[in-house]
Amino acid sequence: MTTQPEQILEENLVQQLTETGYTKVVIKDEADLIANLRTQLEKHNKCTLSANEFKQVLNVLSKGNIFEKATTLRQKLSYTKDDGSTGYLQLINQIHWCKNQYQVTHQVTMTGKYENRYDVTILINGLPLVQIELKKRGLELKEAFNQTVRYKRHSYSAGKGLFQFIQLFVISNGVNTKYYANNPIGALTFKQTFYWADKENKIITQLNEFTNLFLEPCHLSKMITKYMVLNSSKLMMVLRPYQYYATEAIVQRVKNSSKFGYIWHTTGSGKTLTSFKAAQILTNLDEVTKVVFVVDRKDLDYQTIKEFNSFSEGSIDATNNTNSLVKQFSDDTKLIVTTIQKLNTAIYKPKYLAKMERLKKERIVFIFDECHRSQFGETHNRIKAFFENSQLFGFTGTPIFADNSVKNDLGKRTTKDLFDECLHKYVITDAIRDKNVLKFSIEYISTFKSKEDNESVDINADSIDKTEVMEAPQRLNNIAEYIIANHSRKTKANKFTAIFCVSNVKTLIKYYELFKTKKEQGKHDLNVATIFSYRANELPEDANGFIPDEDYDDFKVVKEPATIYSHTREKLESFIVDYNEMFNTNYDTLQFYSYYQDIGQRVKHQDVDILLVVNMFLTGFDSKYLNTIYVDKNLRYHGLIQAYSRTNRILNELKSQGNVVCFRNLKDNTDEAITLFSNKDAIEEIIVQPYEDYTKKFTEAIERLKEIAPTVDSVNELPSETEILEFVKTFRQLMRLKNVLTTFTEFSYDDLDITEQEFADYQTKYLDIRDDVKQHKEKVSILNDIDFEIELIRRDEINVAYILTLLAKLAGSKKPKDQEQQRKTISDILASNSELRSKKELIERFIEENLPLVRDSDLVADEFDNYWTIEKKKAVQLLSNEENLDYKKLVDLISNYLFTRKTPLRDDIINLLEVRPSLRERAKVSERITTKIIDFVEIFIDGM
Repeated sequence: MTTQPEQILEENLVQQLTETGYTKVVIKDEADLIANLRTQLEKHNKCTLSANEFKQVLNVLSKGNIFEKATTLRQKLSYTKDDGSTGYLQLINQIHWCKNQYQVTHQVTMTGKYENRYDVTILINGLPLVQIELKKRGLELKEAFNQTVRYKRHSYSAGKGLFQFIQLFVISNGVNTKYYANNPIGALTFKQTFYWADKENKIITQLNEFTNLFLEPCHLSKMITKYMVLNSSKLMMVLRPYQYYATEAIVQRVKNSSKFGYIWHTTGSGKTLTSFKAAQILTNLDEVTKVVFVVDRKDLDYQTIKEFNSFSEGSIDATNNTNSLVKQFSDDTKLIVTTIQKLNTAIYKPKYLAKMERLKKERIVFIFDECHRSQFGETHNRIKAFFENSQLFGFTGTPIFADNSVKNDLGKRTTKDLFDECLHKYVITDAIRDKNVLKFSIEYISTFKSKEDNESVDINADSIDKTEVMEAPQRLNNIAEYIIANHSRKTKANKFTAIFCVSNVKTLIKYYELFKTKKEQGKHDLNVATIFSYRANELPEDANGFIPDEDYDDFKVVKEPATIYSHTREKLESFIVDYNEMFNTNYDTLQFYSYYQDIGQRVKHQDVDILLVVNMFLTGFDSKYLNTIYVDKNLRYHGLIQAYSRTNRILNELKSQGNVVCFRNLKDNTDEAITLFSNKDAIEEIIVQPYEDYTKKFTEAIERLKEIAPTVDSVNELPSETEILEFVKTFRQLMRLKNVLTTFTEFSYDDLDITEQEFADYQTKYLDIRDDVKQHKEKVSILNDIDFEIELIRRDEINVAYILTLLAKLAGSKKPKDQEQQRKTISDILASNSELRSKKELIERFIEENLPLVRDSDLVADEFDNYWTIEKKKAVQLLSNEENLDYKKLVDLISNYLFTRKTPLRDDIINLLEVRPSLRERAKVSERITTKIIDFVEIFIDGM
C-alpha cells in the first residue's frame, strides 16, 4: 500500500468539515474572496451594503498589521451609509459565538512576492480566520509549519491583506496535528505549536479526531472569541487544552454553584495566563459583582502589571497604598488585581471597614495565584468571614497534600481543606511529555570527605556541629570556585542566567563577598547581584517545603535596632551600592520594592549573571533566559519543585533542559517531590479523628504530666536530666494535641482537666527549659576529620538510570499502597518522556514479571540489565525472522550504524536479505527494514 497523497488528505478534510457544519465554497483568488466576504457580512449583519459602503468597509479591513487586524476583528466596524447616517458591522459574534457563518474552501491562490496556493481555509463571516496546511503521511510536521512561515513572508499581506486576519494555524501530516496563534514571523517558533487534548490530558494527534473536536464550528469560534489573548507585547496567544479546561471549569463552577475550587497546573505551564483568562471571562458575567485577582506582593513585578493592565486599563495598582484598593472596591471597576497584603489590610483595619461594609453580601469571585503559599493563615478565614457571598479559587503548581502539609496555628491543612475540589490537573509529567516545560538535569556535588577513609561523611547526628561544617570558609570558597569554573558551561557561554539559593543571610553575605573578592582579583567577570530580607532565616528541616514569604515592611526604618538586623541591613546597603555602580542606578533599602523590580528585570534581560538569594525569586518568578539553579540549602516537596522550576521555561533549541546543581545531598528529597507531584491521586485529605478522641488523648497526657510534675512549681524540683527530659517530651505532646483541638469549633478548656492559666504556666516552664538546653548544648566539631573538596557524586536526568532508582524503591517497598503509588509514578514518567516512551511496554513488563522475583533491592539494576540483554537479543532475532535477514549480517550492520550514526544504504539493507526482492520492491522493502532498525536502536540502545 502506498503512502496517502496530500491531495487525498486535503479532500477528506474538506469533506469532513462539510459534514461537521461548514458550507463548502469555491474561492479561486482574492476577487472571489472579496465578493464572498461582502455576501457573508451582509448575511451575518442582516443588511445590504452598497458598492460605496462596502468600499469603506474594505478600506478599514485592509489597514493594519496582524495584531491590529485581530483587534479590528473584535470591535464593531463603523462606516458612513449612503444616507449620511452611521452604520455598524459586527465582524464576529463574541457573545453568542456559535451564531456565525462558517465556510470552508481550499486551493485559494494569492500572488505576492511569489504565487502561493493554500491548502484549506476556514472562513468565518467571510474572513479567513483559520489556515490549515497539510503534508502527506510520513513527512515531518515541521515542514507544514515552515510552509506557513513562507506564505506569511511571500503572500499573506498581498492585495487587501485579508489573510492577515488569520487567527489560528493548523498543521497536520494526518498522524500528527497541531495548532498555534498567528503572529509576525520573528515571534513564530515551532516550540509554540500545541497538540489538542481531552480533559484527562490525553493528546489528540490524528487529523480526523482533531477535526471533530477542535474544528467543530462552535468550539473553533469559542477558541477564537474567548480563548485567545491579545497581550501588551502586541502578540496573540491561544490557550493550550489544559488551560482551556481549567478556565471552563471555573466559569461553570461560578455559573452553577457557590462552591470553591482549585487548579493544579504544574509550575511553568502557564498558570498566570489561565488565571488571567478566567478572570477576564468572569467579569462579563452579570451575576458577578467583581473579580479580584490576588497575588503576593513579591510576584507583582513589572511584567505582571503590564499584562493585567492590557486586559483592563488601570485595574492594577502596584503601590502599597490600600486607599486605592478600597476605592476600586467602591467604584465600577469590575476586575481588580491586588496583593494579599493590601486585601488583608482593607478588611482588617477599622479605618477601611465602613467603606467595605456594603460589599459583604455581594457576589465577589477571588482568584488566588500561587495559592499553596499565600493562603495558609488567618487571611483565608478573614476573607471568607468578611465577604459572605464570595467564591474562592486557587491556582497552584504544587498543592499541599497530606504528605507535605505542615502545622501552623490552625493545625495541619491541605489545599483541598481551603479550596474544596480540584477542578483540573496538569502535572509535571504531563508538561514534560507535551514539551510545555523542559526536563531537569540534576547534579549532586559532594563538598567534603573524611580524611581517614576518603568516604563521604554523615553530619546529621545531633551531637555534630553541622552549621560549622556547612559554613566552613574552605567549603564556601570551594563552591564559589566551582561555580566560577563551570558557569559558562552550564549557561551556554553566558547566554543564560542563574540563581544561587543558600540557607540563610549570614551565608549569603559570605558567598557574595567571596564572589566580589574573586572578581576584584580578576578570577571572573560575572555580574553577581543579591537581594534578601534581613529577617530571613534558614528554612526549618521539617518545614515540608514551605519557602517563607519575606516581607518588604522589614525595610522600613527600624525603631529598635537589633545588632544582627542592622548589620545585615548595612551589608545589603553596601551590596546595593555595588549594584548601582554596575548598572548606573540609584537604589537603597528605602526603595527596596523598586530595587526588587529592577533586579528581576535585569535577570530576565541577562544583565545579571548570578542572582544570590535565600528565599526570594524561588517561587513565582518566570524568566525564559534563566536555565541554571545552584542549591546550597535544604529544600523539600513543593519548595524543591518550585525552586527547580525557575529553570524549566521553554525558549528555543539552545535551551534543552533546566540545570540543577546541588551542593547538598537532596537526592532523596528530589525523588520524593517528583513522585508526589507526578501522582494525580495523591491523598488530599488529612484524616481528623472526632473531637472526643483528642480530648481523651489530652486527658491521658495530662495524667502522665501530673505524675512527673504534679504542680507548676514542682518542675523546679525535678531531680535529674532524665526527669526533665520526660517532662519536655510529655508537655510537647500536650501542645501538639492542643493545637489540633483548637481547630475544632467546639473547643473549650471546660472539656479538659486543666485550666487555660495552668496550661500557660506549664508552657512557660517548658519554654524556659528548652531555651536553657539550647544555650548549653555543645556541638562536636569535626572540621579536623574532614577534607573540603568538590566532587560530582551523581547526575540525574529523567532517564532509564533514574527509573532504575525508582524500581529499586518499588522493590524495597512493603506497603501495597506505597507500591501502587510508586508504580503509577513510574508509569507517568515513562509516558511523559519521549526517550522513555518507546521503552514503556518493556519496562512495565519487567515490573510485572521480573521485579516480584528480586529479593534484594540492591540487585534491581543487575536483574534489569540481564532482562534488557535477553529482550534485545530476542528483538534482533524477531527482526531477522520477520524480514528473512541474515542474523550475523544484521548484528554487524546495527553495530556499524551505532558507531557511525549514518542511515544504512539501500544496498547494505538488501545485502542482508536471504531472498532478494524485485527491483520495483527494493525501495519499499529497504525503507521498511531501515525504519525497524532505527526503532530497535531507539528502544534498546538510545538512552540506556
